[in-house]
Formats: sequence, structure tokens, C-alpha cells
Amino acid sequence: MSDAIFTRSEVSMHCGEDDCWIIVGNYVYDVTKFVDLHPGGPEILLEFAGGDATDAFESVGHSMCARMMLTKFKIGTLPEDERPDFVQAEYITHAKISLPMAH
Repeated sequence: MSDAIFTRSEVSMHCGEDDCWIIVGNYVYDVTKFVDLHPGGPEILLEFAGGDATDAFESVGHSMCARMMLTKFKIGTLPEDERPDFVQAEYITHAKISLPMAH
């Protein structure tokens, strides 16, 4: 089903605790089953339910594990004409790692 295309209008109809879709990047995710499991609490996801959570998701600096988990909920993409004009590289797209400091 990940090849499905959903408009922003269609996503906006899924804005409740029992039916929660979000947009991150150009992808649509059904996070309904994850609302009560979200480490930051359900309020975080519900604030963006039915809408675009890209900036919020990226600004938190989610780990690689969180990003991999998100892919499990992907149900489709936005149509070409509804995709924002951003370059994915503008966002942090990988987990931070600690490297030894050179002396």
C-alpha cells in the first residue's frame, strides 16, 4: 500500500486519536497504532494529526531507530504538486554519533 498517493486534504480527514495520519517529508504515515506508545506522549502526535509534522519531527533530532520505526507506518506519498519545495538535506537525516576527539 506504500505506493498509494494521498492529498493533503485526504490526510486532514485522519486527525483523531483513533485515526491519526501525519506527513513527514513527502510521505504519509498512519501512526494510529503508535499514538499511545509515543515516548513524548500522545499529545505530540495528536497536535500534528491530519497535518504536516515534518518540521517538528526533524527539529527534535530523532534517532536512526526512530526513523526506521517511522517507516513501518508509511502508507503512501503526497502527489507531486503538493510536495513542499525543500531539499531533504536541509534536515538532519541521520542519528548523531560520538567520535573520539583528536588531540
